[in-house]
Amino acid sequence: MRYHKAPDETIRRLPKYLRALMVLLERGQKTVSSVALAEFMGGNPARVRKDFSLFGGFGKRGFGYDIETLAGEIRKILRLNVVNKAALVGVGNLGRAILAFPSLKIYGFEIVAAFDNDPRKVGEKAGRIVIEHISQICDLNRRGVRVGIIAVPRHAAQQTANDLLEAGVRGIVKFSQGYITVPKKVKVITIDIAMDFARLPYYMPGNLSRAAPVALAGGL
Repeated sequence: MRYHKAPDETIRRLPKYLRALMVLLERGQKTVSSVALAEFMGGNPARVRKDFSLFGGFGKRGFGYDIETLAGEIRKILRLNVVNKAALVGVGNLGRAILAFPSLKIYGFEIVAAFDNDPRKVGEKAGRIVIEHISQICDLNRRGVRVGIIAVPRHAAQQTANDLLEAGVRGIVKFSQGYITVPKKVKVITIDIAMDFARLPYYMPGNLSRAAPVALAGGL
């Protein structure tokens, strides 16, 4: 079975499995069962086995999974076993935090370029990267960059996506709010911190709002 045919839900879980396996390796553990892995992650053993069965299984009955081997297989499935060069557009507070985020390299990503349209930022160093003007973004294809990271205000997100695609980017991670339109062959992953915060109160016991219902103009 080809990897891209796996359900999106499974692909979303694979990085979580990988992170858990890396923690177990750091603790000196060599093998893990589906039950132990699910318990460690707060998941379901049957789901763990089903997810891995889509790619061949990897485990042995009565033995479990060799953690190092399984982590390597997940890296291959996610194509994290090679360096994925990325370019960041928008070097504000969020952009600088992304540049300083240490775990990207663990998952095979390397930000090699950063762009902004503020002339006051151009030429500055953000970590080890010199910030370039957005007009230089057309050079990405020559640099082997295939991943774009958008951290610009909402109103500039679509144009930024257009510029990245024209420069040869084939995958986008978007931190900007709002929506962008891209060709079907281009994958966009949206990370909206505020939206995740908005889900949290629902799961918090004793947090039911006692505020009076809001009256709608014109009635129902």
